[in-house]
Amino acid sequence: MSTHPLVEPVTVAGLELANRIAVAPMSRVSTAGNGVPTDTMVDYYAEYARGGFGLVVTEGTYTDHAHSQAYRNQPAIVTDEQVRAWARVADAVHREGGRVFLQLMHAGALVQGNHHRDAAIAPSAVRPKGRMLRGYGGEGPYGLPRPATLVDIEEAVAGFAASAARARAAGFDGVEVHGANGYLLDQFLTTYTNLRTDRYGGTVENRARLHVEVIAAIRAAAGPDFPVGVRVAQTKVNDLEYRWSGAAEAEAVFRSIGAAGPAYVHVASEGAHWDETSFLAPGVSITGVARRATGVPVIANGGMHDQDLGARLLDDGHADMVALGLGAIANPDWPRRLAAGEAFAPFDRGMLKPEVTIENTLAWRRQMRLVEPAAAA
Repeated sequence: MSTHPLVEPVTVAGLELANRIAVAPMSRVSTAGNGVPTDTMVDYYAEYARGGFGLVVTEGTYTDHAHSQAYRNQPAIVTDEQVRAWARVADAVHREGGRVFLQLMHAGALVQGNHHRDAAIAPSAVRPKGRMLRGYGGEGPYGLPRPATLVDIEEAVAGFAASAARARAAGFDGVEVHGANGYLLDQFLTTYTNLRTDRYGGTVENRARLHVEVIAAIRAAAGPDFPVGVRVAQTKVNDLEYRWSGAAEAEAVFRSIGAAGPAYVHVASEGAHWDETSFLAPGVSITGVARRATGVPVIANGGMHDQDLGARLLDDGHADMVALGLGAIANPDWPRRLAAGEAFAPFDRGMLKPEVTIENTLAWRRQMRLVEPAAAA
């Protein structure tokens, strides 16, 4: 058996995890249009727990019916029916011995398609860069959002808080706030999308205020003992070039967010290798800054299917855990393979396209490696 540092157990916010390997949240376009998780999603998430992942983080789940939905067929946790369906996912993961966090997400200006494009809100009336994604039902340039009023902001925060309380009721071990990749919270953090002059604009502390308020509201609604992680990134799904101004800004961002007391900080790389997106200066990584500034465990993302990279990050103090995306899709048993010293199945980036449904993914796994379906609740 392997003695790789990634297979060592770790405790996060009082939760004992079997190892330091997480499944990264990945949009799967997986419902029938009603926001309700399906039987296939139960199998899909349980498979990762059975494969040995210490933590499973779900796909981004929208938090209200007014403004938060990003694309059609995205799951939600707003109605009782959605809560009951998510409870089956959480229960299936627990039966396999895993831990599972629900990722909570508000699209802000990044609305794909026209399902509520005219209702999109953002910190300022700035059209998002890039073009909508056809695989998510969009085409052409993004719509122009309207600036969020203070009431809009309060309602968005309340949506996160109520959804976290529902996630706890559904049996999740915690939630992850999606504060990254160009969605609403990240739009407030980003200089060119946030032109506000009120308490949510200008300084780093003001631009990070929404992250802080969401974490605080979740703690009030779901209980101070309910773990709340947060995902942060420089890059975005619609802008892979954006970077913070340097280590000082990163320090200020993480110091502000860390003051809210998150269970962990998950630093995303938006499909790029960690080495390409993480260095703020020679030897100074964004994940290392996050660890020092927050004092909480940090999850690194970006090429972490490279076991040597994961070991280097842990050994050199850049991170406490790693999160796998594509590597996990191709290897739902990646931690067990690592522990046993077995080879990993290759993957194709096309496997993450929204056209490749969860049904396609599960069928491919079973055909290639005879992975058995998880028992439905």
